[in-house]
Amino acid sequence: MAEQPRADLLSPDTHGARTHTCGALRHDDTGEGVTLKGWVDTRRDHGGLVFIDLRDRYGLTQVVFSPQDNQDAYEAAGRLRREDVISVRGTVRPRGDEAVNPNLATGTIEVKGDSLAVLNTAETPPFVVSAHEERQMDTGEALRLKHRYLDLRRPALQDNLTLRHRLYQTTRRYFDDHDFLEVETPVLMKSTPEGARDFLVPSRLHPGRFYALPQSPQTYKQLLMVGGLDRYVQIVKCFRDEDLRADRQPEFTQIDVEMTFATEEQVYDLTEGLMADLWADLEDTTLETPFPRMTYAEALRTYGTDKPDTRFGMELHDVSDCFAGSGFRVFESIVDGGGDIVALRVPGEGDRNRAQMDRLEDYVTEEIGAAGLIYFQLPSDGSEMTQNLSTDALPKEYGRAAAEQVGATAGDLVLTLAGDPPTVYEQAGDLRLYMGEETGARPDPRSGEDQFLWVTDFPLLEYDEDAGRYVSMHHPFTAPQPDDLDHLEDDPDDVQARAYDLVLNGNEIGGGSIRIHTRETQQRVFDVLGIDADEAQERFGFLLDAFRYGAPPHGGIALGLDRLVMLLAGADSLRDVIAFPKNQSGQEPMVQSPDWVDPEQLETLALRLDLPPDVEPPAHVARRSRLAS
Repeated sequence: MAEQPRADLLSPDTHGARTHTCGALRHDDTGEGVTLKGWVDTRRDHGGLVFIDLRDRYGLTQVVFSPQDNQDAYEAAGRLRREDVISVRGTVRPRGDEAVNPNLATGTIEVKGDSLAVLNTAETPPFVVSAHEERQMDTGEALRLKHRYLDLRRPALQDNLTLRHRLYQTTRRYFDDHDFLEVETPVLMKSTPEGARDFLVPSRLHPGRFYALPQSPQTYKQLLMVGGLDRYVQIVKCFRDEDLRADRQPEFTQIDVEMTFATEEQVYDLTEGLMADLWADLEDTTLETPFPRMTYAEALRTYGTDKPDTRFGMELHDVSDCFAGSGFRVFESIVDGGGDIVALRVPGEGDRNRAQMDRLEDYVTEEIGAAGLIYFQLPSDGSEMTQNLSTDALPKEYGRAAAEQVGATAGDLVLTLAGDPPTVYEQAGDLRLYMGEETGARPDPRSGEDQFLWVTDFPLLEYDEDAGRYVSMHHPFTAPQPDDLDHLEDDPDDVQARAYDLVLNGNEIGGGSIRIHTRETQQRVFDVLGIDADEAQERFGFLLDAFRYGAPPHGGIALGLDRLVMLLAGADSLRDVIAFPKNQSGQEPMVQSPDWVDPEQLETLALRLDLPPDVEPPAHVARRSRLAS
């Protein structure tokens, strides 16, 4: 049954403007008359005294009402509920020594309530919202997203959004100090599909034609460089119609940067300066620059990924030579076929029991997708090494040779996978991260042990077996390395790009490149991608035409702002640092988007639904659709 309204509690606000926030008052304010406004966090009745913890985004202040000070206010306070909105007028006084709360910024004072105005009442919320962490309930994310306006009252979320705001301000100051112009690029643009799927917007004025929401302002920012604006920056909303993860949303924000006459070194220096300013302002930490660098090939061979977490060891090693002549046919056939045997050392795990190793083998085959796991255990007591193969299948001296090559000593565990590169390295990289989490070797996101890394020298192209053609590793506007340009058509696999990614703690937080700036080179890259001159002119003619008129060399980078804030906040998901995020199905439960639209709207746009058989529109949409047809 619905709760009964409590309109009898409501009273006009005769207190005027608030004088202080709920996090502002300190012992030096003792004796001052104040007006506070906010939400009731908690209410406690102590026989003749009513204590209210009053909350706003700035903090919490304890207010005390007694019948001796104001009988009406005391009685009204006794009827307050969580999340009622109130105005309090009173006097600041010190708390007694026994009542001081050292965990609260306002914990040395309280406000003696002289007058109370109830500005609005609240029904019992579907979950507890409180500035007191111990009073928060473990509420499922689905319910919190449905009532996001309540969830946003939680201090943790408010702190994350405050951090995000501060990051915006530092970023804008930094680029303004470096002579960048903040320029807005269109949100409604042309669909130029290459990579993720576009979100499309139908045009009413041009039936059958569509705008696309930008996946990136890439071509526009290049055109700004052709236009001579020299240095561009934008904190920009972008959109990609792709499957979601904890660190991915269909709409996201990036710090978009472009410079004329840029070199890789200039981009590195500029970006490192921004990171140093952000960490100084937001973390009170001094970053060491320049950041380390690693080539794409080295990252893949050493860590099994192009975004390695370098905060812990367990590097990968090619131990194929250690098993030459071993007679173990599985290994020998893989190596003879051009594959590798890849090993990693897990310190201190050599005494695992058989059940633990069986679970690890299951994880490798079922979750990582490897064909199998061969392991070697070096017990901590120095006794004989054990392995999960009989010595008849693989004599132990070969396992000992592999263990020696990876630097294993007594007490260590050596894990090996075999297969074709790059897949076997990627699988070993996944295993490395799993063992890092399981053993605690990988630092917690909140540890503050941040390590940046530039990954450089990416391949320009990669072959897509499903599409039967080459695709861009980054995007088709990335410049090839000058020394590789002559091999573009006859040996595209060996062409390296002038591209770079910035990695933080195993997370890619940015990527960029020096761009192609001549029509001839751009068309050569399009040709290798299977985009002939006619198609290139149709899709990218505006850019190719611009290159005819003195386009300068240029380059830049885009940094994922949402992911940066997530890592700075130590949050588990992007949804914790976005005010109104989508869930993992791409929906916003609070406003119920995406939603059905009236068939008349579709008719205006010259559109008609052709739904899959298992999708049934609501009755009112189906009914109106039949009437329209």
